[in-house]
Amino acid sequence: MSDSMIVVLLWLLTAACIKTGRPQIARRAIDLAESRLLKDSWPEYYDGKLGRYIGKQARKYQTWSIAGYLVAKMMLEDPSHLGMISLEEDKQMKPVIKRSSSWTC
Repeated sequence: MSDSMIVVLLWLLTAACIKTGRPQIARRAIDLAESRLLKDSWPEYYDGKLGRYIGKQARKYQTWSIAGYLVAKMMLEDPSHLGMISLEEDKQMKPVIKRSSSWTC
């Protein structure tokens, strides 16, 4: 995955950032996605070490790219939504992260 940026995994990156207490990393990724996805017609993925080129086989207007972006944005705006995509081992973790007045991105 180092040679390509897979847009659909943006929500997973966001969830990991929230869980580890680093929402600013997710915010940067979402900001980058916002600046490029619409302009680039919502491609499946980007190629190259810096993710600058739309992949040669990438399809455009991908619903999963749009959905991945929207879910990531929703989770960052309200981290309590993180429970919607929890894994089996997450059920054993307590407490659930909740948005507070000190939450910053």
